[in-house]
Amino acid sequence: MDIEQTNAFQTRVAKHAALADPARLRIVDLLTLGDLSPTELQSELGMPSNLLSHHLRTLEDAGLATRHRSEADKRRSYIRLASGALDGLVPGSDHRARRILFVCTRNSARSQLAAALWQRASDIPVSSAGTHPAQHIAPGAIDVARRHGLELADLTPRQLDQVARDEDLVVTVCDNAHEELPGLRGIHWSIPDPLRLNTREAFEEAFADISLRVNDLAPRLHAA
Repeated sequence: MDIEQTNAFQTRVAKHAALADPARLRIVDLLTLGDLSPTELQSELGMPSNLLSHHLRTLEDAGLATRHRSEADKRRSYIRLASGALDGLVPGSDHRARRILFVCTRNSARSQLAAALWQRASDIPVSSAGTHPAQHIAPGAIDVARRHGLELADLTPRQLDQVARDEDLVVTVCDNAHEELPGLRGIHWSIPDPLRLNTREAFEEAFADISLRVNDLAPRLHAA
């Protein structure tokens, strides 16, 4: 084996070693769906914070997880499955859903893009909504969608309460919306708001992030 192959092999060994612990394997299973804060993981796993910190450091050292600060509450951080973390490893288990509901604060960019991308990737019905909907879809979202061969539906952003159904699998794509709905069970994707910069590059980055996540999740969800 040459040096590159040896390094790749050692990386796989480190990942398998990290995943050999039941708690760390459970954490990665959860992260295959979306981002979680340490507090949310602690609640889900029912373990002391110091033990959770040890497990998270091990996962980060093995290249399985990364973390970043919340855009909403700077004291809060989110843990995310690292890009390519499961390459060559067994992915998370399959899940079922009747309808996907993408949610952000304004329902003017990220949730609209996610719904449009989902329609291209899956036959499972999809909709989108906002906790505080804007008056119209952001022009930057319309433009980036068109650059990638998508047309956003000619809809006025809609209020979450008017759209949500009990059977929905809710995917929040906005830290503010996720933290505004603390009791909501679903999936969270911590995607930076492109409207903060409102540049072509910001919308392209948001689109790429959402597209990656949609194309990763869609094959693992089946119609209920």
